[in-house]
Amino acid sequence: MAVRREEERTTVDRYPGRVRVNHWVTAISLILLALSGAALFHPSLFFLSSFFGGGSNTRMLHPWIGVVLLLSFSILFVQMVRYNFWTRVDTQWMRHIGDAMAGREENLPEIGKYNGAQKLIFWLMTLMIIVLFGTGLMIWYEYFGTSFTIELQRFAHIVHALAAIAMLLIVIVHIYAGFYVRGTINAMTEGKVTGGWAFRHHRLWLRREAREGVIDERQVPPRHHGVGPAE
Repeated sequence: MAVRREEERTTVDRYPGRVRVNHWVTAISLILLALSGAALFHPSLFFLSSFFGGGSNTRMLHPWIGVVLLLSFSILFVQMVRYNFWTRVDTQWMRHIGDAMAGREENLPEIGKYNGAQKLIFWLMTLMIIVLFGTGLMIWYEYFGTSFTIELQRFAHIVHALAAIAMLLIVIVHIYAGFYVRGTINAMTEGKVTGGWAFRHHRLWLRREAREGVIDERQVPPRHHGVGPAE
């Protein structure tokens, strides 16, 4: 991580390349799962199976994409979990979430790398992925069809569908927030944000980054030599 000067602005490194790549693998997996799952969910949406080469391919690929999602999100979880533990500041921030939505950042407490809403989304996504994968195994007939009773499989179908809908809503909120707060998308496309963005939305995190000696002096314009007090 680094706080650096780039021409006329200050930027702050937020996500290294490995985190960004893993994030987009997770995001693409979620999109593919939503499309293939919808195709299998109702006959009116079966046309979506054409993206996967037909119904049989869709049924075969859907659970394997789920495995990719579980693996990618597990890595993402390890990379981000230490920043997502709940603190007293998060409770204070959530009490003023109306101010956050209205852009009145001056009424909010200083927060670290993630705010209370972002942490809730992180833990809800974690829970939903666990539920989706667990119920998905129960209805993965090719490998586990004889491991569970018909009653359990029917129950798993219902829970899987409800969890998928909940996951879709969580992802929509996540995407909306990314576009709603200007400059947020840059964090996952370029890996950095402006100093103004960091100061406005995650001031405590910015202070820590600067205090821990992460300023990249290589980006500071060189001093002019030969200028000094007369001897």
